[in-house]
Amino acid sequence: MEMEERDAYSNCMLCPRKCGADRRISVGFCGMGDRMYIARAALHMWEEPCISGEEGSGTVFFSGCNMGCIFCQNRKISRVSGTHQWTGVPCDAGKLADVMLHLQEQRANNINLVTPTHFVPSIVEAVRQARRAGLTIPIVYNSGGYENVETLKRLEGTVDIYLPDMKYLDNERAGKYSNAPDYAEHVKAALDEMYRQVGRARYDGRGIMVQGMIVRHLVLPGGFLDSIRVIDYLYERFRDQVTLSLMSQYTPMEEVLPYPELRKRVSKRVYDHLIRHVLELQMENVLIQSGNAAEQSFIPEFNGEGFLQLK
Repeated sequence: MEMEERDAYSNCMLCPRKCGADRRISVGFCGMGDRMYIARAALHMWEEPCISGEEGSGTVFFSGCNMGCIFCQNRKISRVSGTHQWTGVPCDAGKLADVMLHLQEQRANNINLVTPTHFVPSIVEAVRQARRAGLTIPIVYNSGGYENVETLKRLEGTVDIYLPDMKYLDNERAGKYSNAPDYAEHVKAALDEMYRQVGRARYDGRGIMVQGMIVRHLVLPGGFLDSIRVIDYLYERFRDQVTLSLMSQYTPMEEVLPYPELRKRVSKRVYDHLIRHVLELQMENVLIQSGNAAEQSFIPEFNGEGFLQLK
């Protein structure tokens, strides 16, 4: 591990938690030390069409997370604890670079780094090595939106496409459901920095995004008014310079049982109301889901695929 990379984990301030953990010898709020763990690295067909395309997005799922969403569908790897028997495969920057090159060989449209915030220093080094070895496809930074601007600045020139969530603008809900009562102010600042770096979207001749920003918003039960606020904010702040991905696939997990309001799926009526609001604003760059998107097929199997098999 490079000295600068290792030092970044010594008093960890990478995310808004600023937990100060010395991740060289222990773990931070994210549940991770200074060594990356990967749960899956494979082609994924269920991202936004301009990300996956027909060939698939080369997704790399990292273990651990700086958030605490009780409805997380990736909880098996995101909330690392002593009760888990498996949390991924240990990985250094050189190995991650090899993984990226292998995904490119499989004709992935991009390298899609999922939940990467707590490993940014190692990721920057891995991308640097991979590009020196011939990586040419775009890098996608796929996060929950709970970011430090200072950490994002480390990624300038490394990331081509930002794919953040904007989960809430209501901090009370953010605190209750994601243990992040200061989420709104951090996600706003993060989106500004992300857009500063990548600007307006660019696409190749197949309609695959090669640069730009897509902001995801997962509609939650009981969150209609907050969803309206998110849509309005994105329109007023960015107009049609970024793409909104309005997601309806919320699926109740066992962990939400103590929260009766989250035990149901989002109704078609609520989602249709949000679509009408988008149309009334005349937002041009919006991705809308059709049919019943709340299916378990969106959740991949976290078994080391694409990593354990790589020699």
